[in-house]
Amino acid sequence: MPEATPDNVSALGARILIIDDEAGIRDSLEALLTLEGFTVDLATEGTSGLEKLSTNEYDLLLLDLSMPGESGIDLLPRIKRMRPELPVIMITAFGTVGNVVDALRAGADNFVQKPWDNEKLLADMRTAIAKHRSQQEVVQLRKTLKQRYSFDNIIGKSDIMGKLLDTVAQVAPAKTTVLIQGESGTGKELIAKAIHTASPRRDKPFVAINTGAVPTDLLESTLFGHVKGAFTSAVAAKKGLFEVADGGTLFLDEIGTMPIETQAKVLRALQERRFMPVGGTAEIAVDVRIVAATNVNLQTAVRDGRFREDLFYRLSVITLDLPALRQRKEDVPLLAAHFLRHYSEENGFELRTLAPDALRAMLDYDWPGNVRELENAMERGVVLSGGPTITLELLPQQLSGTVYTAAVLDHKTDASLFDIMEEIERRILADRLERCNWNQTEAAEFLRIPLSTLNQKIKRLNVEIKKRHRD
Repeated sequence: MPEATPDNVSALGARILIIDDEAGIRDSLEALLTLEGFTVDLATEGTSGLEKLSTNEYDLLLLDLSMPGESGIDLLPRIKRMRPELPVIMITAFGTVGNVVDALRAGADNFVQKPWDNEKLLADMRTAIAKHRSQQEVVQLRKTLKQRYSFDNIIGKSDIMGKLLDTVAQVAPAKTTVLIQGESGTGKELIAKAIHTASPRRDKPFVAINTGAVPTDLLESTLFGHVKGAFTSAVAAKKGLFEVADGGTLFLDEIGTMPIETQAKVLRALQERRFMPVGGTAEIAVDVRIVAATNVNLQTAVRDGRFREDLFYRLSVITLDLPALRQRKEDVPLLAAHFLRHYSEENGFELRTLAPDALRAMLDYDWPGNVRELENAMERGVVLSGGPTITLELLPQQLSGTVYTAAVLDHKTDASLFDIMEEIERRILADRLERCNWNQTEAAEFLRIPLSTLNQKIKRLNVEIKKRHRD
């Protein structure tokens, strides 16, 4: 949606209220504005004007400053309490110009002096309306985001999700650091956004970074910024995400992958609420709430020397454990219905539904890729469906247990046992890596083999490693 500006604001559809006790002024303004395409309502004094404001929506109010009884200055505070966002242009006579300062302090956006210049008045009106519409668009966007990430829109009726969301509702209003633990695909970023949206910081930035996706040599600069000339490619100063998120929430995803040296600087930023940009000489103070997430066991990482113990305790003041989808199977039909509706609408299809055999297979399946895997399965089903019903055949092979037998059937009848077993192994590795969001450490732990062995097999079997994506 393009930003509203004085140049692109159309008078058509814009509704103006004029409150003025002089019939000649009302008639002149009505004639001018109607000719320009505005819709105009008239009120002769404050009481009738307030009644119109209570029942109609307006883009702008033209208010006479000096009226018998209740003046425009007297009326303005009541108007602002009723419609704080409504722009008001005061109409003033030459002798009352001295009162304009009082009107502006009371909330007026501008003033026009009698007799007015038509072109200037119209320009001032368009400027005020453009500002008002831009503000309304921001308010609507924030409202939409709040609805999208509200607790009510986190899908799940299971007891385990109910208890989790109760805890999230208690935690959200505080400033406390939160650590979200859960397998890949469980929706850790969705919970982080819900915490931010339900907090007093909701109107400030929510900034997210997947620390595992940023090269080690760039991570410190990304988080803390740098000054010009700090390193070869630093041709200009740049703010870090801690500064960008000032007043809001910084979401550090996959924090378990963060290098030890960067962990020390993050710990200091958390403790001191200030940091030094790369190459800088002056510290920057910030007010940032940290929500971190991990799909690896940080306590194990601490024992192995891969994660600082002091940072772990600093982050885990409040720990939220997101359940895997296999732990809340009763939520599978609800999630499936949600994604089917979303992707049906996105593709312009009539609403798709699941055949009974497809739903039974989904309830029997363990969903190692969690909600993300389920979402992908529903998108696939919608795209491949030729009608309103999605059958089991349209869902990924692993739901019907055919993912590995297909490796045998795909080979020619004269294939050797070695070739068939190698293909099965390749498919198992590719399937497990995909379910682990291409996290090789996590896949190796699940397969119970050393990471070095997994890497050797990936190379030998020519398994394609795809780019990881965030929760």
